[in-house]
Parts: sequence; C-alpha cells; structure tokens
Amino acid sequence: MPSDWTAGDETAALLQQLIRFNTTNPPGDEKECAEFLVKLFTDAGIESRTYESRPGRAQVYARIKGSGDKRPVMLLAHMDVVGVERDRWSCDPFEGVIRDGYLYGRGAIDDKGMLAANAMAMILLNRAIQTERRTLSRDVVFVATADEEAGGEWGMGWMVKNHPELLDAEFALNEGGRTRVIAGGRRYLAIQSAEKISHGVRLSARGTAGHSAVPLPDNAIFALARATARLADHIEPVHLTPITRSFFAGLAAVWPDAGEASAMRDIASGDTGLVEKAATVLSRTPVFNAVLRAGISPTILEGGIRNNVIPASAGVVLNVRTIPGQPIDDVIARIKSAIADDKIEIEVTGSGEEAPASDADSEMFTALANAARSLDPEITVVPYQSNGVTDSARLRILGINAYGILPFPMEQADEERMHGHDERIPVASLHFGTRLIYETLVAITK
Repeated sequence: MPSDWTAGDETAALLQQLIRFNTTNPPGDEKECAEFLVKLFTDAGIESRTYESRPGRAQVYARIKGSGDKRPVMLLAHMDVVGVERDRWSCDPFEGVIRDGYLYGRGAIDDKGMLAANAMAMILLNRAIQTERRTLSRDVVFVATADEEAGGEWGMGWMVKNHPELLDAEFALNEGGRTRVIAGGRRYLAIQSAEKISHGVRLSARGTAGHSAVPLPDNAIFALARATARLADHIEPVHLTPITRSFFAGLAAVWPDAGEASAMRDIASGDTGLVEKAATVLSRTPVFNAVLRAGISPTILEGGIRNNVIPASAGVVLNVRTIPGQPIDDVIARIKSAIADDKIEIEVTGSGEEAPASDADSEMFTALANAARSLDPEITVVPYQSNGVTDSARLRILGINAYGILPFPMEQADEERMHGHDERIPVASLHFGTRLIYETLVAITK
C-alpha cells in the first residue's frame, strides 16, 4: 500500500466523531448520528437522506449513480452500539481517544469503524468521479442502520418491510468477517459468506413450592441445576458445510501450528475417518469449535422470589446457534437426550431466519480478494461462515449476495475487546480497511 495514501487519517478523524454520538442500544437514539452522516454526504455532493423508523431511530441512505449497466452494490454498517461499564474503561468510551497507536471507543470495531470506512470510500469514489471524470457501471448505495445490536426490528428489518425498493442490489458489503494477524505476522482475510442462525430456547423445571425451612426433594432449582450440568457435558456433532471446508483448507496453508494445520487439512478432506480426530484438535480453540458444530450457551437464569421461599419453577435461557441446513428440532432432540429428564420442559422461544449462502465465486468475492492481495500480496483469503448474526441474513433472503468483512488487520486479543472493555482499533489498520473497501468499489463498478 503506498505510504503517501492518507485517506485513512480522514477515516480516523471521522471515526472519532462517530464514536462521540452515544448510540447505546437500548435506546439507540441513532437519529443525531444519522443526521451528521447526511450532512457529511451532502457537503461532499452525494445524494443522501434519513428514514425514521420511530422517534429517535433513523437509517441513512445515500447513493452515487452509475450508468445502470449493472445492478447496484451496497455498503452496509450499523450505527448503534452495545452498552458499557464505564468504570471498567481506562478512558471515556464515547470520546474517541487516540493513544499509543490505537483509537479507543465503544463501536471502534463494532461497527462504527466499518461505518467510517464505508463513508470515506463513498466520498473518495465521488471525488474520483468529479476529478477524473470516472464513470461507474452500477450505482453505489450506502446504508447505515439502527437497532442491529437488538435484532434490527427498527433497523434493517424495518427497511425490508417498508422500503425494500431501496435495497435492490446485486452485492452488499457488511460486517461479519475478519482480517486477522496471526503468529509470525501472517495474515488472512475471512470473508463472511454465510452465518449461523440464532434461536432462543428455555429449559424449565417445576416442583413443589414451600417454606425454605423445610427442604423438598423436588426442588425446581436443584432439578434445573442437574439438567444444566448434564448439558454442560454435551457435545454437538460436527456439521460441515462447503464454506467451512474451504475456510479450513485455506487457513491450513498459513497456520503457524503444524498440528492444527494438519487437522485443518483433514477437516477439509471430507474423509470421515479423519474428520472426527481433526475436530477434536480444532475444538480446543473455542472459535473453531463454534464453526464446526451447533453452539449451546446458557445466558439467563430465571427463578426465585425471596430468600425464604422455595419457588415452584426455575428456568434457564439458552442461546442456540445452528449451522445452515441443520434443523433446530434435531438439536432440541439431542438436548433432551443429554438432559435425560422428562420433567424438564424445553421450549423454542424464537428463531432467526435461515438465509442461503452467498456465492464464494462471485464477481464481488473476487474483487474483494484481488483488492486485498494488491494491498498485501502475502495475505490469504478464505470464505467464512460466521458464528455471529448480522443484517446480511436479511439481505441474502432478498436474493442479494452479501459479504461480511472486518477490514482492519488486528490480532485476536484486540478483536476480543469487541463488546468488552477498552474496545479499540489500531489506527494504522484504518488505512488498510478504507483502501480495501475503496479498491473493491473501483473494481466492481468498472
């Protein structure tokens, strides 16, 4: 990447401004941030407006027109962020402090960094059109949504229901992947082409209520504890998809640990005799374990009203994430078998929609891969099935090939700060991320 390319500095300054809008969800309050982005685009000569889904909640829509020879391409990011524990931060989480080569702030990674890079890529593209008289083969659409962190009912979900015509695109670029720096300085770009489906599941135990002074053998909390302990020892079967095989096959070539690299090759081989042994090795790394099988995580305990009352019921909420093509009913059957207690009630309280995978051989995937390699000739590019849930699923259901990236090269330790304390992003990575998106746009609009 040319050392004199300075647009990343503009991205860093823009990201600081975006972080200073406290869009913690709930309540979100993204409207002020949305209006700031509309002014930014308007001042740059880009057509833009807001769409308010409810008071205080807004989306941003901007468009650079092309010839229309090809269908549009969309840049997508969300404005809302998760909450913070201010006393656990070393700086104000809504100030955008730059310190020791890092930019700190809630949303720096998820997702205001992408929001800033997308906005800068739009501005850079418009500048090129004006100064170089460049023409585009397709429109470029920018969408910034509200409410993604709470499921998107007032964000992308609202847009799909109320303004689907604005979402007409052949390709979309969103969050959801990663640009990871691993041991030895090796790097890989994982382009999210599919994602798991999130389900809410509740386990409920019932027993006799009474005074705590008289212990009862059918105490609901004890029954729930036994069921949860059995579930802790349960391991879901390996469920591979073509994207997962391609992911591990690509990583094997650059992975620094020889034993894990060998296991990656075995997973990708499709040889059933090798897969289980290889999965045992890779499952020691939690993020790889989550890629290989359905995930079951207890998240909320329910039960009890007072210290001296034995409750009549107790429950635990599970977040279950299935792999595309894997029925939730099959996972529930295995949960029931693992618990081995017919008195424990199991209820699916809600499920996300399953979306088809995006084409890993498309023009957009190729443009992303080529742009990454032009900036970093040694980078490895792989398709990726993410464990997280993004707005891309709704776009894929509409027939859009959506791809997720985290375009900023960083180590796992920094990426793990996302949703945590002292969330931060390397300032230098903003140069790479902005350039990656911009160069991809240039290629896909030729």
